[in-house]
Amino acid sequence: MVALMLRRAFSFISSLRLTVVLLALSIALVFFGTLGQVSDGLYEAQTRYFKSWVTTWQPSAGSWFHLPLPGGYLLGTSLLVNLLAAHWKRFKFAWKKSGILLTHVGVILLLVGQLATDMFAVESYLRLTEGETKFFSESHRENELVVIDVTDPMKDLVFSFPESRLAQGGELSHPGLPFGIRIKQYSSNSDLQLRGPQSGGEPQAPSGIATRFTFTPEAPTATMDGRNIPFALVEVVQSNAPTAQAWMVTPYASDEALRLELERKSFTPKLGPELAASLVATLAKPQSFDVQARTYHIALRPTRYYTPYSLHLLSFKHDKYIGTEKPKDFRSRVRLTDAAAGGPREIDIYMNNPLRYAGLTYFQASFDEVDPRARATVLQVVKNPSWLTPYFGCVIVGAGMLIQFLIHLVGFIARKAGGAAPSPAATAAIA
Repeated sequence: MVALMLRRAFSFISSLRLTVVLLALSIALVFFGTLGQVSDGLYEAQTRYFKSWVTTWQPSAGSWFHLPLPGGYLLGTSLLVNLLAAHWKRFKFAWKKSGILLTHVGVILLLVGQLATDMFAVESYLRLTEGETKFFSESHRENELVVIDVTDPMKDLVFSFPESRLAQGGELSHPGLPFGIRIKQYSSNSDLQLRGPQSGGEPQAPSGIATRFTFTPEAPTATMDGRNIPFALVEVVQSNAPTAQAWMVTPYASDEALRLELERKSFTPKLGPELAASLVATLAKPQSFDVQARTYHIALRPTRYYTPYSLHLLSFKHDKYIGTEKPKDFRSRVRLTDAAAGGPREIDIYMNNPLRYAGLTYFQASFDEVDPRARATVLQVVKNPSWLTPYFGCVIVGAGMLIQFLIHLVGFIARKAGGAAPSPAATAAIA
């Protein structure tokens, strides 16, 4: 009985009917995922529909109707299992079919590689001005709440909490921290407004950036060029302290590129360069407090990915076609210093010539577009353990198709050269 059920299950998994159903569901997922980009935006729709196992589609935000759908991971994995089962059941190895076998292996490798890329690849960016050195890159869209112990002047001790924990509310704790962090308010997007001396009411927090700025919740943006800037009102809670210390944290204060954009596009046109620079300096000032004779900084910043080596920007070159604003060539000359690999070396990074080092790839992505005179570069940093898989898969598919074509070609030429033997019916007719 069990053997019969297993045979039926295997027959279903390897059936062509299941292949057709999975392909139809894939088309439906692409259709509803495209519709979802209208309300969710490109990146959120990709995560929700194609980087998930199961998902739902709503015609509009807040709608009671939810259409359940299989996610991209589930469909991709099911198609892979279906292909392997069908190949095991129907394919009989022979040299005349070796090309078909290689082609199938290449397709399987492409499917596995794409799944691995979606699950394990990490993209970030590295912004450097000439003369600046960094040993970390930052996420485009993800943020983290960090508490940094700066007591030791030689090193910092960083405690990090993902932004998703802020959205859940409650209280955060870590065994290495002598206090807890209570989330009083959180918004995934916000608007910053100046708080002047005559502003009425109490500030959102009694110290730090909240004394000069007010942050109001905004609806999340769904545009490709837009960016959500969250904020959180947090309290540092100590068991033996009668009151908690409140702080307002936001990437407006911790993201250098975001501060420069505020200064040049918003503050300077309205307030002048001197006051604008003063406001940005206020935003950039660390929010510091002391607990048990130790000094801590608290901030909400883009998620950082640290490396055991550093990159120093020696020079940045940006050329345009004469009479246009179209980039002709922009490149970064960097010095890579890795103590574990010997002395430093200098590398040019430019379009179609990335730097590949220690599992990371640095692409020349952009430059400081807020101030064209600034000598600042933006490098896209990609960590993809399976980046070679598509190349191998395409080569194997191409080799399989070529081998199968040659097998048929050689057989056809051999038949034409030797002549086809007459059939028994034709021999009988001649006799």
